Order: sequence, then structure tokens, then C-alpha cells
Amino acid sequence: MQSKKGIIATGAAIGLMAVLLVKIGNPANMGFCIACFIRDIAGGLGLHRAAVVQYLRPEIMGLVLGAFIASKAGKEFSSRGGSSPMTRFFLGIIVMIGALMFLGCPLRMILRLAGGDLNALVGIVGFVAGIYIGVLFLNKGFSLKRTYKLPDFEGYSFPVFNVFLMILLVASPAFVIFSESGPGSMYAPIAMALAAGLVVGFLAQKSRLCCVGGTRDMILFKDNYLLLGFLAIFVFAAIGNMATGMFSLGFEGQPVAHTDGLWNFLGMAVVGWGSVLLGGCPLRQLILAGEGNADSAITFFGMLVGAGFAHNFSLAASPKGATVNGQIATAVCIVLLLAISAANIEKTPFKSKGDLS
Repeated sequence: MQSKKGIIATGAAIGLMAVLLVKIGNPANMGFCIACFIRDIAGGLGLHRAAVVQYLRPEIMGLVLGAFIASKAGKEFSSRGGSSPMTRFFLGIIVMIGALMFLGCPLRMILRLAGGDLNALVGIVGFVAGIYIGVLFLNKGFSLKRTYKLPDFEGYSFPVFNVFLMILLVASPAFVIFSESGPGSMYAPIAMALAAGLVVGFLAQKSRLCCVGGTRDMILFKDNYLLLGFLAIFVFAAIGNMATGMFSLGFEGQPVAHTDGLWNFLGMAVVGWGSVLLGGCPLRQLILAGEGNADSAITFFGMLVGAGFAHNFSLAASPKGATVNGQIATAVCIVLLLAISAANIEKTPFKSKGDLS
């Protein structure tokens, strides 16, 4: 799968499956959204009380378990970690706050554009700007240090946790919360959503797809391999949306989106910058966690906690726009990213793609 044809096929599959998931129940332009789905899981587990975004999204479980299956089948599963875990936890929180300011992760950003939402163009500009800033620090020698071989228990823990989440979804005990209205009440049938997640997780693991890595590698190495996958998602999702009558071009009235350009830009700049420091976008973090990377699992829990904070303290934007609390939080996140970036510069910068996660 690690060929240009393979990455394009992976992007095509993701784009088309995202359209299908919307057609059979998911919120519009939200066939896949890592940030939104983790936010919904946080709500379903009671970490926040925003009643309209609470549901245990099986796509997330599928992504992790699909990557786990692919890595085991390819003998690539490796229990590892120890690369600045607390810093990664806080970066997970920061990336989530930025994503919920924009109302979507990098994957949903491209799916929003493929559905005709022109606000995503502003997000893309901010996303690229954030990646560029992150790359500047990579060139200066930024590093979260090496990972280490860990006991097998560490690597298996996160896939097992996702199996547990799947059991909770199916069993629906009283302590799990489900939205009765809003985006959280809109979802594809469980079996279909899980199957889509498994397929995408498997393909993303084999192809190394990463929404941040494409732009990063173009800037650093003039390598368009990952970028082709990103573009394929857009092209095939746009074709699917047009074919199914779900394409609506414009800025106004887009589903689960707002038109405040400044905060769309800054939200995605935070996501791009933070993801470069982490070594991959939110989707890539799930795939790495499925492969046994405990640091990426910790990043997931940072995003989960970040989602709880964002809704408990009114940091997340809404279709009405950014809140004052969210604007302050985004500014704080930018300062924290600068501090983390500067504090982790080593004397010897990396020399090749092999030095990146």
C-alpha cells in the first residue's frame, strides 16, 4: 500500500465511505471527524454535559481496531512509548481545543470543503500556516525524544479499551449517555459505522495516511506521497456528494460550521502546529495507538479530556460562532505551543523523514 497508487486508493475509499456514512445517518459533512467523534465519546462517558454531542462513535473503535489488525497481520505491531508522554497529553488537549474552535479535525476540514463549505478554505490556510510554523521548529531541532520498547501490555491496552467502548455502545448501560437531538443523535447503523472504521483503519495503517504529514513532507522534502492521499479524499468525497445531491456551495448555512474567518483560521493553525509537534494528525494518532504506540494512546486521552474541558467551560465554537472563552483559550494554546516548541529544541536537528513519527 505504500505506493502512490495505494495512497490514492486509500484516499478514494475514505472519501466515498465518508459520503456513504452521511447518507445513512451521520451528520452532514461528518462521515469521519476524529475530533468530533472523540468529543461525542467524551459526552457519552459523561465527561461533558453538552446534550447534543453525546454518543460512543463506533468509527473511532473501528479505526483503532482496523490499524491493530493490519499491524498484527503485517508483523508491524510494536509496544513502544516513553517519548515525553505528559507533553503529548497536553498537546492532545491543545489540538482538540483548536479543532473544536474550527468545528472539525483536518479530515473533516477536507470533507467540509468536498461538501461545498467554503469556510473550510479559511481553515486550510490556517492549517498550512500552523504546519509551516511547526516545520520551522523541526528545522531548529524540535524533538519529543525517542520512544522505547515497552511490555506488551502497554501496546495491547488501547485496542482492548476500544473493545470495551464497543461493548458499552452495544450494551447501552444506564450510565452511558446518548443525545436525543443534535449531531450526537445522528449516526449510521452501528455495524456499518464499525465496518467503515475497520476498513479505513486497516488502509490508513498500510498506507501511513496522515493529513498533516502531506503538507509537512512537501515543505521539508518536496515529497507529495501523503499529500496525494489528502487530495484523493477531497476529490472522491466531492464526487460522491455531487452524485448524491449533498453538495452545497457557499459560506452561509453550512452544517455544523460557522463563518467567523479569523477563528476558523486560528483554530486550524493550532491543530496544524500541534499535530506537527506530535508527529501526526488526530487520525494518525489513532492509527499509531492501534499499532501499539502508547504515546499516541496518551495523546488520544489528552484529546478526550480536551473535549470535556472545551464543552464544560464553553471553549468550543458553535454554528453561531466562537465564544469569548474559546477565543481566550485559543490564544493561550498558541502561547503554550510556542513554549513547548522552544523548550524541546535540541542542538542537532533531524536529517531525514526517518526522524519523524
